[in-house]
Amino acid sequence: MKFIDEAKIEVHAGKGGDGSAAFRRERSVPRGGPSGGDGGRGGSVWAVADRNLNTLIDYRYARIHRAEHGDSGHGSEKYGRGGRDIELRVPVGTIVRDAASGEMLADLARDGERALLARGGRGGLGNVHFKSSVNRAPRQFTRGEPGENHELALELRVLADVGLLGLPNAGKSTLVRAVSSARPKVADYPFTTLNPSLGVVRVAPEASFVIADIPGLIEGAAEGAGLGHQFLRHLARTRLLLHVVDIAPPDPEADPAKDARALVQELKKYDEALYRKPRWLVFNKIDAVPDADARIARLRRALRWRGQWFAISALSGAGCRELCQAAYGLLAQPAKRARAARRLT
Repeated sequence: MKFIDEAKIEVHAGKGGDGSAAFRRERSVPRGGPSGGDGGRGGSVWAVADRNLNTLIDYRYARIHRAEHGDSGHGSEKYGRGGRDIELRVPVGTIVRDAASGEMLADLARDGERALLARGGRGGLGNVHFKSSVNRAPRQFTRGEPGENHELALELRVLADVGLLGLPNAGKSTLVRAVSSARPKVADYPFTTLNPSLGVVRVAPEASFVIADIPGLIEGAAEGAGLGHQFLRHLARTRLLLHVVDIAPPDPEADPAKDARALVQELKKYDEALYRKPRWLVFNKIDAVPDADARIARLRRALRWRGQWFAISALSGAGCRELCQAAYGLLAQPAKRARAARRLT
């Protein structure tokens, strides 16, 4: 299954124009010498981060991108016109890799940031460059160089401060709807969210942060099970993970503590740095059961959790304001204090 946050493209820079072998022919200049100009440089292909874009869907349909070739040189030492560069506008957060090797070529993390994807070929030399005391009428010239060609993989990683982590139907989309104006799809079946969605959480007139609703993960996600690592990568840029735990799963045989441990192990297998990010437990659906406090206490003991935790109802909004204020407080701290706040199982 393919998603709109990934695309493969081909980029072809322009060929440089050929140099010219020409001679002066003016009546007033007897024995006019060489006058062939150089060819123009081929156009290059650039990627430019644009904050007004949020998907790579355009590159799923327009896969081949070619810059303009340079013009050949002319007589009277006239240089050929250079080929026009082309700019591929991509969302902020796009990573460009070589499709064959997987090597990262660019990480466009800021609006307006540019990266050269394919360099245009240099123009050839005209015969004016080959004139010497022993070669007064050179006929040599050089051809323009070919431009670079690459097959590239584009990968969009969501740029968010807070990422929601949890099994399908844990209530992540409902939480995003409760604390922001984003409206991700909500339903009572697994994998409702098929694409990461962002919401802006405003805790005060000039205090806000971005929260990402990441599609639900299951055991084996690091190896690609379920929606797999297609979406684990979106957690990489977040500064705080909120691990949403459903204390009232629809299956009475479900073990929320076991599921939570399994999900954390998926993080560790996928990326150790991701595993070590600050992570808080968020016990959701406290309005769905009468013994919510007792269930949360049992889960904390089973998980041996000594870090930060919150009890909320994403549906009714209970506890959500306190959660958002605490998250903003952590994000506002200097990096050293934030690292000191890490609590892992």
